[in-house]
Amino acid sequence: MNLRSSWVAETGQTREDTRLNQIGATTPLNPVQVRSGILPGSYDGQYRLSGFWMFGSAAMSATVSEGRALVQGEISQGVYPVALPAAETITFAAGDAQYGRVDLVVAKVYDNLYDSSGRNEAKIEIVQGVPGPTPKAPAVPPRSLALYEVTVVAGASAGNGGINWNTSLKDLRTPVVALGGILPVEGPVLPGAYPGQFQDSGGALQRWDGGAWVPYPSALGGIIPNSAGTLTASYTGQYRDSAGGQLQRWTGSAWAPAVPGPYFNDSLDAGYTTSTTYVTTLVERATNPLTLTFTAPPSKAVLLTFGSRVELSLATGTTGIASTGYMCIRVTQGATLVREVEDELAVKGSKSADPTDGYSVATTQRLSGLTAGATYTLTAHYRSSNTNVKAWFDNCFIRVDPQA
Repeated sequence: MNLRSSWVAETGQTREDTRLNQIGATTPLNPVQVRSGILPGSYDGQYRLSGFWMFGSAAMSATVSEGRALVQGEISQGVYPVALPAAETITFAAGDAQYGRVDLVVAKVYDNLYDSSGRNEAKIEIVQGVPGPTPKAPAVPPRSLALYEVTVVAGASAGNGGINWNTSLKDLRTPVVALGGILPVEGPVLPGAYPGQFQDSGGALQRWDGGAWVPYPSALGGIIPNSAGTLTASYTGQYRDSAGGQLQRWTGSAWAPAVPGPYFNDSLDAGYTTSTTYVTTLVERATNPLTLTFTAPPSKAVLLTFGSRVELSLATGTTGIASTGYMCIRVTQGATLVREVEDELAVKGSKSADPTDGYSVATTQRLSGLTAGATYTLTAHYRSSNTNVKAWFDNCFIRVDPQA
């Protein structure tokens, strides 16, 4: 008898039995019961679950590897720790002449107090299925831990090749860990027993929220790594590291940059105006107007930077006129005017009556009191101080930097 158990035998439990079964693994199922399952681990640390692994060792025989497990009885019966300290070989009956069948391999606990079997022990057993056109595995007996389903085809026997071990095994093993431990998921995914319970799904750490297993980053507000970037967001405001290395925030309908911007637009095409009131169109510039849209950040404030190279030329025959070229930005939100253009907010290039070369001017201004998440449009406006002066603007640009 290789499979050893504790607190089953009425007499004769050895110290060795007790030592082998000091498991301490009780993954809760409910307030009274725990999950039946196998303690995880392997000799070299490469595998999550090696205990009670089964493989074909002869035509009709298989070997069940050593391991430790828990078998939960009915509520009043408690949980039975079992240990298989050495591998055990089991032999399957020959296949039916006409139909295939599905057998069930279990770790079964016999407890005479509850089953009147006259036995108090644990065994690795085969529960033989019923042959049929569409065979199914038999039900798991009481106080048993299902390990494998084995398909035994019609006519299978030691004399004609036996069981095809490469295709006939269905692994039913599931792991258990100590209370509060992180459960490595193998086999079926079972519901959690309490909010805050953790499990490792193999690709992500998950937390039970009371109704579902939620990826750990979304459960606790952490940043989802780009290795798990295909996970569905769980709530508005969740963050993730995108594949491109950009921090993103879930808006409720889409992933958007967590810190949008900077936003930028420019025109390297020169154009001029002689208008003394602000206009958006420059003569000889191919593309008008110069605009930029941006989304207001949660801080409701941005830094607006704009500028241009300004040159001023007098009309032919005109002398002695001091002149100035102004560039300013109008701010709108849809059809609503947020900030109008005015000279006090403009950048300007000036020259006296004597001609001078053009030069570049720029300014940075703070826009605050915006509506977070709203889209704003910036439009560049230009004017000259005199209708006899061509105010030229070249290398114009607009830039917006959201503030944290």
